[in-house]
Amino acid sequence: MSVLGRIAFFRNRRDEVPNQELAKELAKTRNEQGIKEIAENLWNKNKSVQSDCLKVLYEIGYTNPELISEYVDDFLKLLKSNNNRMVWGGMIALATIAEKRSGRIWENIDDVIKTTERGSLITVVWGIKTLARVASVDNRYRNKIFPILIKHLKKCIPRDVPMHAESILLAVDESNKRKFLSILGSRRRELKPSQFAKIRSILKKLGEE
Repeated sequence: MSVLGRIAFFRNRRDEVPNQELAKELAKTRNEQGIKEIAENLWNKNKSVQSDCLKVLYEIGYTNPELISEYVDDFLKLLKSNNNRMVWGGMIALATIAEKRSGRIWENIDDVIKTTERGSLITVVWGIKTLARVASVDNRYRNKIFPILIKHLKKCIPRDVPMHAESILLAVDESNKRKFLSILGSRRRELKPSQFAKIRSILKKLGEE
């Protein structure tokens, strides 16, 4: 039975609740055929259908990334879309499966980096998560990606430092820990007490507090 008719567009809804409910059910029942139908409609002629289907997929990815990991190439392709909604949605989806499909994402890492550097706010947030998660998997990946993550941590606006530092933490190891700590230290004066409190929790995870 088709599940496409249950997305928000076909229910004449403008909110995301139908998409979230469908994602929850597809994940709970591990309905691979239903998920495949949703994935195929990422390329529907109707942009609203595309958007709803992408929402369903990355909602599944939040809790059951393995169920959408085979669609990694679709998500990578979306990074080149002219529709910003599909770009940042594709990046969210990639972030949820980054550790499971790190090899395939690595093969397209330059596209991920470029999209992150040039993207909208939400694209940047999830692009940093994607890059850090890929970097956490393999030293070879980390050697290329970590300098890019550090560069971003240096220049991002103060209020975003704790959020991005938390994302980048996954890619920190003994070889780059001092560099990471140095950047956090250099930005300390720019942070409000509440923001630095979040940094302190990161430092504790690294055994530095």
